[in-house]
Amino acid sequence: MMEVQRRQSRPVFVGGLQIGGGAPVAVQSMTTTDTADVDATVSQIHRLEDVGCELIRVSCLNINQANAISKIKARISIPVVADIHFDFKNALAAIDNGADMVRLNPGNIRVRERIEAVVLAAKSAHIPIRIGVNEGSLPPLTGGDEMPEGATPKLRGEFLVNRMVKAGLEEIQLLEELDFHDIKISLKAFDIYAMIEANRRMAQLVPYPLHLGVTEAGTVFPGSVRSAIGIGALLMEGIGDTLRVSLSGDPVEEIKACWEILRSTNLRQKGPTLVACPSCGRAQIDLIGLAQQVEERLKQLDKPLKIAVMGCVVNGPGEAKDADIGIAGGKGKGVIFKQGKIYKTVDEKDFLEVLMSEIETMEVPARD
Repeated sequence: MMEVQRRQSRPVFVGGLQIGGGAPVAVQSMTTTDTADVDATVSQIHRLEDVGCELIRVSCLNINQANAISKIKARISIPVVADIHFDFKNALAAIDNGADMVRLNPGNIRVRERIEAVVLAAKSAHIPIRIGVNEGSLPPLTGGDEMPEGATPKLRGEFLVNRMVKAGLEEIQLLEELDFHDIKISLKAFDIYAMIEANRRMAQLVPYPLHLGVTEAGTVFPGSVRSAIGIGALLMEGIGDTLRVSLSGDPVEEIKACWEILRSTNLRQKGPTLVACPSCGRAQIDLIGLAQQVEERLKQLDKPLKIAVMGCVVNGPGEAKDADIGIAGGKGKGVIFKQGKIYKTVDEKDFLEVLMSEIETMEVPARD
């Protein structure tokens, strides 16, 4: 199995979590609660921790939300990123209350002295800053930067990419002038081309770790697909150190999508991976129903196994030879196979229970 050659980036530490510098790509989400409601926020973070969230961002729209961070941190196990948009004082309060990182949007805080105050506070607290560039809140256009009238879609996309990269570089330059280098960068857009191209360019220009995401991606199904295309394309090129799948829905679904992207790109494994053929006229069992039942049962399993459910006894084991264990069904009977070799024959009525019994007792094979 081929491995992705990852871009080498400068490491930063968010709490006890290393980002960049060869560390595993980290999974992130953002709470949807009022941060000042500590109980609700902690409850949601616990749900996210349970499904594999490693870094959590919380809104800091006001001082009350910023002040709640210390209480939230006392009750959770993962680092907290304070999301700052317009008021630099909220960043200062968040840092005072133990935030492990602050996220600044260069389009929303543009007074140099205010940015300097946040940088000095972050430096004193030994925490990093995430520069969060978003296509919807870029700094105002300056003279000579206007897009030509009648520009084609390609030129509009290129114009957006240039503005995003420029905004990020200008903010980086300011932080570097203040001798601050614990930086993480994100360049997010709804337009997948702009998001991919902006990150490609930034990856070549600076050594800092990159956080990947498609902003405002949509509801769970289309948003997950859109995010997988944009994030997955960059990860397969070795670009990206953290990721978030931004969905209009329960943030638990964001974490599930993140881990599926990481599994699909062979960058990280958490829990089982289900391989299932799409079914066809040759299938003599309810393949789709069986696959759905197995998928539901696997939610309770944390073993990093690759499990296959195939509809053809003749071709199934061979087609799923990379699976650790699986089943291939035929009329009335099927076979359990391991690493592509037939292990035992079972009756159709026992397919699910025998397969799950074998999975639950199976040791995880050593990986190369």
